[in-house]
Amino acid sequence: MEVLIITPDTEIYNGEAQSLVLPALDGEVGILDNHAPLITMMKKGSIRMKDGAGEEHTFDVKGGTVEVLNNKVTVLAE
Repeated sequence: MEVLIITPDTEIYNGEAQSLVLPALDGEVGILDNHAPLITMMKKGSIRMKDGAGEEHTFDVKGGTVEVLNNKVTVLAE
């Protein structure tokens, strides 16, 4: 799946990912290929991602919004 993580200041990540775990308001949300469409808010926490090569990355966020649609994940993070 394609993942784009941006903040008001910069683009943090733009590329392929195998999996993503997000700190949603109601708890952690795991996202894999072909996930159902979703829009949710994030709370303060960490985004955990396994990129296309299998390397793990962690991004700390203060909150934000996530959209999942057609195998593309867009994260607007604070």
